Amino acid sequence: MSFCRKALHCICAISIVVSGTSVAADAGQTQYKPKVGQKGKDVVWIPSPEAMVEKMLDMAHVTPQDLVIDLGSGDGRNVIAAAKRGARALGVEYNADLVTYSRRAAAAAGVAERATFVQGDMYEADISQASALILFLIPYNLMKLAPKLLALKPGTRIVSNTYEIGGGWEPDETDRLQPCLTWCVAYLYIVPAKVEGTWALPQGELTLEQSFQKVTGVHEREGIRVPIENGTLRGNEIRFMINQTEYTGRVNGDSMDGIAKGRLTSTWTAKRVAE
Repeated sequence: MSFCRKALHCICAISIVVSGTSVAADAGQTQYKPKVGQKGKDVVWIPSPEAMVEKMLDMAHVTPQDLVIDLGSGDGRNVIAAAKRGARALGVEYNADLVTYSRRAAAAAGVAERATFVQGDMYEADISQASALILFLIPYNLMKLAPKLLALKPGTRIVSNTYEIGGGWEPDETDRLQPCLTWCVAYLYIVPAKVEGTWALPQGELTLEQSFQKVTGVHEREGIRVPIENGTLRGNEIRFMINQTEYTGRVNGDSMDGIAKGRLTSTWTAKRVAE
């Protein structure tokens, strides 16, 4: 069974080019080579430098356990590099010639079984199973994709070359190639768990507000309200301070648990209160 049918049938369904057409295109355009700056659907094609590709994969900590997706995959270099690290990887590209070119390149690199390319609109692609995305898109593309990116599983890593996602979502990490001349800054985003709302503790309640990975709110017990300080999320991992006690833990859907360190060290749990 092919990787495409096994794990990504939804994405493959959006492909505009069926397999027979793809074979014909491959036979008729074997000499096609993309040109830097060529126009696409709503972008121009500029590839990430090879060193930047490796930097982004390093920042995402890509392993053979990952499914890596590149939206607007161009000549396939991000996907092929991820596949060389043992990951399953998918490129979604609107230009049929680039899809065919990428498939040939993956075959030449010996990773065709792990590197899959489909023709389609990146805004319509099913990316829900991705554990990492490696992207080189302009701010307009990123802002349009932001709701889908934020809806991914908590802990999904997104690395963007040069451009930030924006809209108030700040990167968790920033790194750059040295020397840094052009296309050399990478931004890592880790999709945060959703924690906004009221949570019941064995002693009192937490009322949390959330702006991406930043968390604020109050802890109330017996009518005494204490603000939550330094609240942050990194995927499913949560950290905050209450009255000089540091709470660290993990979010598991509608429950949280972890360790509280203050004058004493203890465990803590919380359950989301239905609204």
